Amino acid sequence: MKNMLNVAVALAALTLGTAAGATNLVTNGDFEATTLAGSHEFGDRYSTNQVTGWTTNGYNFVFAPGTADNGTGATGEYGKLQLWGPGNGAANGLTGASPAGGNFIGADGAYGVDAISQTIGGLVAGKQYDVSFWWAGAQQEGFDGPNTEQWDVSLGNEHQSTAILSNGNHGFTGWRQETFTFTATSSSQLLSFLAHGTPEGVPPFSLLDGVTMEAHGAVPEPASWALMILGFGATGAALRRRRAVSFNRAY
Repeated sequence: MKNMLNVAVALAALTLGTAAGATNLVTNGDFEATTLAGSHEFGDRYSTNQVTGWTTNGYNFVFAPGTADNGTGATGEYGKLQLWGPGNGAANGLTGASPAGGNFIGADGAYGVDAISQTIGGLVAGKQYDVSFWWAGAQQEGFDGPNTEQWDVSLGNEHQSTAILSNGNHGFTGWRQETFTFTATSSSQLLSFLAHGTPEGVPPFSLLDGVTMEAHGAVPEPASWALMILGFGATGAALRRRRAVSFNRAY
């Protein structure tokens, strides 16, 4: 009887987990898959380094963990690029990786600005989708002055923007998570992240990681509901049998 109860509970948990789970439609949203190891400028503007699934012509970089401020930096069009952080004398809290872990993107929002984009397929026109991501504001090492950072996010022709973060001299804003809800207008649309920063020449860098896109609310499909009900039903039946056996033994 105990084994039957365990099986029923496991079935209910499995069906609930399957029903509640959502499918992430973004490829390589953590930016871990690249054609070159380490930290580099990426896209078609200068570097031969590519980040799988993403395209850009902007002055954008992918930073491997622990390289943004420790002297390693990122190889780019004008040599090595670093961000202000503890590794180069700015006790601003910049860490070696984002909360999502691993690589993250750094985009100059005032020079060579171009979106980081990916075509998302499998959409249903009229259906809502949640785009979530981690982001922060930073400053390029070797430059001085307060600055601001922001991301403009779009799905097709629909645009939404983060707050504008004010960042002090040699500063780092800290990571924060954002979620925007978009409505699809076709089965395939372009998802884009465009950095905005001020002033030019400081330079302000917007950071990005952990991009996901899932159906809004992750409502289970009808088939998943049926499996969930079956699982709960099996659990209830097993509990009733167990109680009946306990009652009979008591008398």
